[in-house]
Amino acid sequence: MPQKIPTTPRKLPQQDRSKTTVEAILIATARILTEEGYDRASTNRIAELAGVSIGSLYQYFPNKEALVAALVEQHINEMVVLVESKLRDLFDAPIEVALPELVKAAIAAHAVNPQLHKVLNEEVPCISRLQQVANAEEQINAMLRNYLERWRGHIQPQNLDLTVFILGRTVEALTHAAVIEYPELLSDGQLEREISTLLLVYLQNS
Repeated sequence: MPQKIPTTPRKLPQQDRSKTTVEAILIATARILTEEGYDRASTNRIAELAGVSIGSLYQYFPNKEALVAALVEQHINEMVVLVESKLRDLFDAPIEVALPELVKAAIAAHAVNPQLHKVLNEEVPCISRLQQVANAEEQINAMLRNYLERWRGHIQPQNLDLTVFILGRTVEALTHAAVIEYPELLSDGQLEREISTLLLVYLQNS
């Protein structure tokens, strides 16, 4: 049975100086992944670019897989906070107002460093199996389901679990495809409008 590669940090930074060190390491990781790709990334190269010793890097991360997992977790946490904030602000807003705003927020999150998103999705093995990804999906789905429950009388689909699945997967699939194939669509508003129209038709005319 193959040995499982550890993807959790060895320790978490507690002091400001150590937090700065970890942030520099993660910034360097993102830069190397973007410019050179996953296969060419190495802990030695990352430490050099971050301006820290390899020993300092290994204090926090056992390997490059753990570094990538930390980057993914950082992005996911930002997404969860963003969605939670949007849904809280829009909880009493009707579907036709709230949905385009949620789609806009999801696209905006992926528009930050789209090249890094492309590398993570195309080159990093087994990223979808990270527990952080599954946990974040559960959190976002639960929040979205609560919103749909609030507006159940104004939408056609009544199986809310299935509806949440379709909404989430549609936005995720189209946004990820745009990141990889048509990154220019992330900034001109066209993708946002088309996805919103598609999902509103599904919710209101099913």
